[in-house]
Amino acid sequence: MEITTTQQGNVTVIHITGNVDAFTAGDVTSYLKREVDSGNVLLIVDLADVGYMSSAGLRTMLMILKQVRQFEGDLRLASPQEPVQKVLSMAGLTSIMEIFDDLETAVSSYEG
Repeated sequence: MEITTTQQGNVTVIHITGNVDAFTAGDVTSYLKREVDSGNVLLIVDLADVGYMSSAGLRTMLMILKQVRQFEGDLRLASPQEPVQKVLSMAGLTSIMEIFDDLETAVSSYEG
């Protein structure tokens, strides 16, 4: 698994390559927490290169969402592949957080 970050204005984009499961969710959580602790609370997690997300990955997203909202920020997801989108939908995350088909739309959603 690989995690990289880019800034697009005041939005922090975290790109994950690989699976987010019980073996990697801790690393993802630590990485995202460091971003929040650095003051980056307008986050997008780019899931274009994530082929699988387990319940551990879902917990990570919910934990970070709760944390950034305490600072009037938000966590939005972009470009989930079909298997990941199904997991997000079945877990009910689509009603809790914003999920976009592509990164550009996710970034522009913070401009409104």
